[in-house]
Amino acid sequence: MPPDAAAGGRRAADLPRSIEARKIGVGVGYSIEGIEGMPEVEHGADLAALIVGSTALEDGDILVVTSKIVSKAEGRVVAAADREQAITDETVRVIATREYEGGVTRIVENRQGIIGAAAGVDASNAPDGTVLLLPVDPDASARALATGIRSLTGHAIGVILSDTLGRPWREGQTDIAIGAAGVHVFDDLRGGTDASGKPLAVTMPCVADEIAGAAELVKGKSAGVPVAVVRGLGRYVGELDLPGARSIQRPADRDLFRVGADEAYDNGYRDGFEESQSEGSLRRDS
Repeated sequence: MPPDAAAGGRRAADLPRSIEARKIGVGVGYSIEGIEGMPEVEHGADLAALIVGSTALEDGDILVVTSKIVSKAEGRVVAAADREQAITDETVRVIATREYEGGVTRIVENRQGIIGAAAGVDASNAPDGTVLLLPVDPDASARALATGIRSLTGHAIGVILSDTLGRPWREGQTDIAIGAAGVHVFDDLRGGTDASGKPLAVTMPCVADEIAGAAELVKGKSAGVPVAVVRGLGRYVGELDLPGARSIQRPADRDLFRVGADEAYDNGYRDGFEESQSEGSLRRDS
């Protein structure tokens, strides 16, 4: 893989360099605290004001915000009876489908470029009789929220919108960053060396995903804590025009797993059959 491959073709100068991070101290401790007592979020709610009114923030804090409350505030709610149609409407590309007792699991790429089950359409923590869709543009939502919070507090605050996804080859789920603003989503270690002096050519931790996953440990699914404050990682906080979480998605030309295993087999079988039919037709014509 070329040195810039893992960064989606972005120049190294566009990403935080590890040497700069070391100047301000890597390896120091950090803390994550959930914001308790926030009111229920409804359509049109001012999330920036709700968050600022619920906790004290400092320069360099990173807020990890469950995407569901953003969806509620933005009115991304549909009737539960329309769930299957909503999944279809939010789907750009089908990766794999599997039937199970009670229905069909669909792994798809959605409008936001995220690959996961059911296009992110989810009934958990949604009002009764409804399901929630992901924000239309999670990076734009994160940017608007970060802008509002910075305006209200005067502090440089980063924002990550998180959602829960499964992982290929691994059981269980974890939270990832689906939107980000004012946060370096990668820590680019390329060009540096490891602890034994060996060069690092492609190493680039996705710190936005790491932070989102860590924050889920204090938010949980049933505790009613949709926002967490991460303190002590201010080295990753930057300007609001930094690349967002969409930049984490691997480009199609470097995606080694574009479809599911069964789907790949079916595609290969169909292509082979069509080719054999074409060759047979040519032999008969000759």
